[in-house]
Amino acid sequence: MTALDPTSRGERVSGRPDGVTVLVTGGSGFVAAHLVRQLLERGYRVRATVRSTASAAKTRPLRALGDAHPGRLDLFEADLLVAGSFDEAMKGASVVFHVASPFLMPEKIKDGRRDVVEPALEGTRNVLAGIERTETVERLVFTSTVGAVFGDYADVLEMDDRILSEKYFNSTSTVDNNPYHYAKTVAEQAAWDAAAAQDRWDMVSVNPGLILGPSLTPASDSGSLFLLDELFKGYFFYGAPDFSFTTADVRDVAAAHIAAAERPEAHGRYLVAAEEMTSFHRMSAILRARHPGSLRLPRTALPHWPVRVLGPAFGLSQDYIRGHLGIRFRVDNRRSVEELGVVYRPVEETLLDHYETWNAQRRARSSRARPA
Repeated sequence: MTALDPTSRGERVSGRPDGVTVLVTGGSGFVAAHLVRQLLERGYRVRATVRSTASAAKTRPLRALGDAHPGRLDLFEADLLVAGSFDEAMKGASVVFHVASPFLMPEKIKDGRRDVVEPALEGTRNVLAGIERTETVERLVFTSTVGAVFGDYADVLEMDDRILSEKYFNSTSTVDNNPYHYAKTVAEQAAWDAAAAQDRWDMVSVNPGLILGPSLTPASDSGSLFLLDELFKGYFFYGAPDFSFTTADVRDVAAAHIAAAERPEAHGRYLVAAEEMTSFHRMSAILRARHPGSLRLPRTALPHWPVRVLGPAFGLSQDYIRGHLGIRFRVDNRRSVEELGVVYRPVEETLLDHYETWNAQRRARSSRARPA
C-alpha cells in the first residue's frame, strides 16, 4: 500500500529531491529510523543524530541503511541536553525533523519535572537554538503526539461532538498528573512560540496516536513497543481490559512527516491516527485469527469491575481508570488525508506486521543468548 499520493509532491522539492539535505534528530528511534529509510529511498541526503555512534545496537540498522544508499547518510552524536549539540549536524539542512524526545515508563519517573519535562523542553529549545543559527533551514517538522491534544480520554468528551480534533491543546495534564503528556505539550508550545517569533523558517507539527508496526531498531525505547510487548508476553492472558487506543502505523507516520516537509501549503498541526480506536480485545482477536495457537493472547474481554478493583495493583490509578476505561471516541484525521495525502493502512496489517517483527526479534535475542 502506498502511504502518500505520488502525484502530489508539493513544490518545496521539485522532482526527486536528490542533493537536498535534511536532519533527523534521534535517528535510532522507532519512528525516526523509518523516516530515515523513506527519506533515503526518496533521494534525500540525510543527517541523523544519535546519542552515541559507538552504540552498535542503536546504530546497526542505520548503518545498514547507509550501506544501501552509499554516501547519503551521515550519523552525528548529539545530546538533547547539551547546548549547541545539533549545530554540526544541522549545517546545510533545509528541513529539520525533530523526532527525538526523552521517554520513560511511568513507573520509572521519580520526579516528573526533572526526569521528563525539563529534558523534553530543554532538548526542544536546544534544537530551536540550532535552527536559529542555521540559515539554510526553511522548515521544522516537529514530532508531537495526541497527548499534546488531550490529557485523559475523558477530555475528548468535552470536545465538539466528542471528536478528537487538532484545534485543542492539552490543558489537564500536569507535572504530577501524566508528566509525559505535559512534557510533550509544553515542548510543542515552545516550538510554536519560537516559530511565531521570526519569519525565516516555518513549522508543521505531526501529532500521531499510539504508533504501531514493524520496528527497524530492536533497541528502541518506544512506549508503544513496550505496551504491545506486555500484550504479546501474556500479561493480559486472563482477559483484555476495556482500554482502546488511537493508532497509527509507523510507516504512515514517517510518510506524513515527509509530506509535511515537502508540501509548501502544509501548516499547523496534523493528527495522524486512524479514524476509529482499537481496543486491546480487538488487537488480540486480530492476532489470534492469524496465530490461533498463541496461549498468551487474551480470548475474553474483562468486565469493568475487576479492572477498577485490581487496577491499582498493576500500577493503574483510580484517576487513570476513570479517565480511560471504556471510553471511545472518533478521530478527525481529515487534514492528514486531504492535505498530506496519508492513506491509512488497515489496523490488521499494522498489528500483524508488528507481531511478526516482535517474534523475529525475540527469536534473534534468544539465539544470541544461547551458549555456543
